[in-house]
Amino acid sequence: MQADADVRGDGGGGLRGVPEEFRTWILKADAACDQPSMTPSLLAAQLYQESKFRPTAQSNVGAQGPAQFMPGTWATWGRDDDGNGENSPWDIGDAVMAQGRMMCSLLGQAVSSGYPGGPQSLALAGYNAGWGRVEQYGGVPPRTFANGETYNYVQIILSTMKRFEGPGKLEVSGSGSGPNALRKASSLLGTPYSYGGGGPQGPSTGFCDGTNGYLNGRCSASSTVGMDCSSLVQYAYWPDSKLPRTAASQYSATSDRPVAKGDLKPGDLLFWSHGPSSSIYHVALYAGDGKVLQAPRTGRNVEVVALASAMPAGDYHGATRP
Repeated sequence: MQADADVRGDGGGGLRGVPEEFRTWILKADAACDQPSMTPSLLAAQLYQESKFRPTAQSNVGAQGPAQFMPGTWATWGRDDDGNGENSPWDIGDAVMAQGRMMCSLLGQAVSSGYPGGPQSLALAGYNAGWGRVEQYGGVPPRTFANGETYNYVQIILSTMKRFEGPGKLEVSGSGSGPNALRKASSLLGTPYSYGGGGPQGPSTGFCDGTNGYLNGRCSASSTVGMDCSSLVQYAYWPDSKLPRTAASQYSATSDRPVAKGDLKPGDLLFWSHGPSSSIYHVALYAGDGKVLQAPRTGRNVEVVALASAMPAGDYHGATRP
């Protein structure tokens, strides 16, 4: 029998100190963004600065909800993300996902602009003062602009991000193939994602195939020493279980041992697909407590995240036990 693992970590995939009703939405908003400089702690620190996580927050100039959207800005970014039939800046899910979309767009603009200061600083300044002000000053507006409001906004959020960062280490107790594999894979937390990279011996450079492996228009994988989703799983179980290299083939090799969501144990394999099993595109290791350990995509690192936000929920194909 495979022993259960006692998994202890940050409880939210690199995120701590936020109200539970915000946690899932912050992780979803982070997962939906393809900008490497987007992090859950950035969104959390920004929400704390904007509203102290108060859904009913309203400023004296009319900014509304936990992410403090002005009505005109909300019209651009707001959607009914929580599916309750209302598109509202007062709803936590709607507000956080809109915040994430706007910040993701601003981070992309920041990278393309070439302005000094770093993408997080520039995006925060754009969120607070509008991207036009960033363009006007060629970076974060100085202290002399708006009595230092934007300058201080950026500095405060950057300095408070640390308090919302969960510890990176994943502690696993117990024995058996699942906990042992999870323990081995957790040693690679923080390792960059590299499409086609990695294998039984650990991280290596990868390759680009015309679609995958690119970041900001260049082939990132060929110069990045790291792992992709299936090489991380292969590495975790090697040599006791010599799983094949790709996610689809790993599913084929283990599909005769399916596991229901309610019966998941640490080390089980979880798969996502665009339809049939032949279209499986992602695999991750179950880390216990509703979390997964995964190598997500180009520009990101090996991480622990909530299962609900690891990949699109509708793509979840099933789980197996090696």
